Amino acid sequence: MNPQWTCILFDLDGTILDSAPGITATLAWTFERLGRPIPTPVELLAYVGPPILDSFRDLAHMSPEESAHALEIYRARYLEHGTIDSAVYPGVRELLERIAASDIPLSLATSKPERPAIKMLDRFGLTPYFDAITGASEDEVRSRKADVVAEALNRLEVLGADVSTPVMVGDREHDVQGAAEQGVPTIFVGWGYGSIAEEVGSIAVAATADELGDLLLGAQTASLSA
Repeated sequence: MNPQWTCILFDLDGTILDSAPGITATLAWTFERLGRPIPTPVELLAYVGPPILDSFRDLAHMSPEESAHALEIYRARYLEHGTIDSAVYPGVRELLERIAASDIPLSLATSKPERPAIKMLDRFGLTPYFDAITGASEDEVRSRKADVVAEALNRLEVLGADVSTPVMVGDREHDVQGAAEQGVPTIFVGWGYGSIAEEVGSIAVAATADELGDLLLGAQTASLSA
């Protein structure tokens, strides 16, 4: 598979960065502050990726008011401490360099709010590879993946990019489903936090960054840059 993608959208958590340690530690701290039982490490991992308000509602069974309060506690802690505890997945930096060199427009498309997302990309020196940084809005009005994808495409189009043949790269089912709502196919990465069942609906699965590069750019560009 080597279609001519005209633009690429990338998820962040579980796709570019292994950010689960910072997220789950902050969640555990949040539950403790709320006086709630702290979920197990496996249960906390399910929170990584989807919009956090959705996870508070669906996984912790919080009311809208409780979710909003939990979000306030979580965000303050995460921005100060949680964003630090992450790492770039092997080969991903080099892949982003290849994409930038290919001149295919690239946008982040994450359900994480843009402020911590930018902070994390800046920390690892990854921000320059992106033409647009798109995430959830601070008020969480834009947090559904479909809405984030739509906003990412809009921002790229405003910059003059051709958005006629976009592709999404992600690691959770909400990446696949959210992109599909906008008519965008998804390449699923196997190194993230999603299960095999969450691959359903994706057009391909990449086990490594090199495989993903071949799917996005073609094998010939890898040999030229070697």
